[in-house]
Amino acid sequence: MGLVGEETGGTDSLGIIGKNNKYKRMGSEVDDDDDDDDFDDNLIHYQRQLEKRKSTGRYVIACAVFASLNNVLLGYDVGVMSGAILFIQEDLKITEVQEEVLIGCLSIISLFGSLAGGRTSDVIGRKWTMALAAVVFQVGAAVMTFAPSFEVLMIGRFLAGVGIGLGVMIAPVYIAEISPTVSRGSLTSFPEIFINLGILLGYVSNYAFKGLSVHISWRVMLAVGILPSVFIGAALFIIPESPRWLVMQNRVDEARSVLLKTNENESEVEERLAEILLAAGVGNNAEKHEEKAVWRELLSPSPSLLRMLITGFGIQCFQQITGIDATVYYSPEIFKHAGIKGNSNLLAATVAVGVTKTAFIIVAIILIDRLGRKPLLYISTIGMTVCLFSVGTTLALLKEGPASVTMAILSVCGNVAFFSVGIGPVCWVLTSEIFPLRLRAQAAALGAVGNRVCSGIVAMSFLSVSRAITVAGTFYIFSAISALSVVFVYALVPETKGKSLEQIGSLFDNQTDWKGGEVEMGDVEHLVQKK
Repeated sequence: MGLVGEETGGTDSLGIIGKNNKYKRMGSEVDDDDDDDDFDDNLIHYQRQLEKRKSTGRYVIACAVFASLNNVLLGYDVGVMSGAILFIQEDLKITEVQEEVLIGCLSIISLFGSLAGGRTSDVIGRKWTMALAAVVFQVGAAVMTFAPSFEVLMIGRFLAGVGIGLGVMIAPVYIAEISPTVSRGSLTSFPEIFINLGILLGYVSNYAFKGLSVHISWRVMLAVGILPSVFIGAALFIIPESPRWLVMQNRVDEARSVLLKTNENESEVEERLAEILLAAGVGNNAEKHEEKAVWRELLSPSPSLLRMLITGFGIQCFQQITGIDATVYYSPEIFKHAGIKGNSNLLAATVAVGVTKTAFIIVAIILIDRLGRKPLLYISTIGMTVCLFSVGTTLALLKEGPASVTMAILSVCGNVAFFSVGIGPVCWVLTSEIFPLRLRAQAAALGAVGNRVCSGIVAMSFLSVSRAITVAGTFYIFSAISALSVVFVYALVPETKGKSLEQIGSLFDNQTDWKGGEVEMGDVEHLVQKK
């Protein structure tokens, strides 16, 4: 191959034959003119390809950004409630138990939204499920803003939770289904970026409105969370429906049109469309797929599907039972135990946590399609284990003072940084990748339910458990669970980098592949043979 390239003058960086090709036909200047014309044609063709590539890249990124806006709502609620609760306690005179319920119930309630989201997105589409999520959250946020009592506040919290559950479940599924294979990991990480951005905005909102009266401050903090929903409404006029959902509805021509917008290579479009048609069972296999309802298949899974469910559900649960929401929700409480005094100082320290959490998600976006999912999970879970142990040790052994404050801030920031580098975004990427097309939305919804249940349990029990075994003891438990997550990643999570959604299912076909070995994947013909 190399000799052929040298003899023929090679190919330049544009991928076109150079003008100095030493093998020219013997003859007149017409031959030179023909060569010049060929070169110009090739150059024009390349420039058009380059423009299409840039245009396609911008379009896919825009779709991923707009689809991720719902996740700002979850992040903002998590961040803003950590500070707003200080003022809600004073204004509505709520008890510590009511505080735990108010903070933690959002995660429990959101599981209803996530459960409904799987079926809803299969019926009305991924795009309009995102719209429904935004509307429900807006209503809930408005009720909370004007709540005169704890009971009304809980009603608003319930509606907001359902909206968040819908949005959190559908965004990664939608992005995974429209993304080209080569950039799917980075793009599917966008929801996690926006969760972190929302958390940071919540912290900033706490700090910005802390000077208002106790009665007004927390209401303004919560009301600001309505704004992202306005942009979501505008986004619906820009983003397309998922091509995989369109195929499931037998709208193949529309699916091809979307794929042409989101893939730069037309031959790749046809290849992806063929895989999607096969996975969806459109055509000869359609009746066979309809015979067995999705929920029955999930309740009575095949061995390969069972492995997928264990991996997807497990990674979602580990993301939360390692205590990230407790760290974020109760960071003022943690810093108070470390010796930081005054609401202003506590809220300023939490802003540092938000900045760290948001900044390090960028590292994950850069590395996830280069380094891979599994290496990032190792870095993340091992780093979190060390930092969580450090938080516990700081609170247990150091007396209140500058050293305790410094170590607490560094350990908490380190924990959220390692979370953002790996298990935070990779968790959602994996659960949107590993399931077959027909089952993807509802299986991903089950994973999101596990995530929300674990989040709610941790958030609702943190204060009570801390009173029983101290805050330090609680973080030692989180550290031990994080160590178990390292073992889980090693044993049960395969590497999915660089594989199409339709190819990834083969990783779970046997026990060896499931345990994370690198597997050479066949092409579409290989998948057809397996069928």
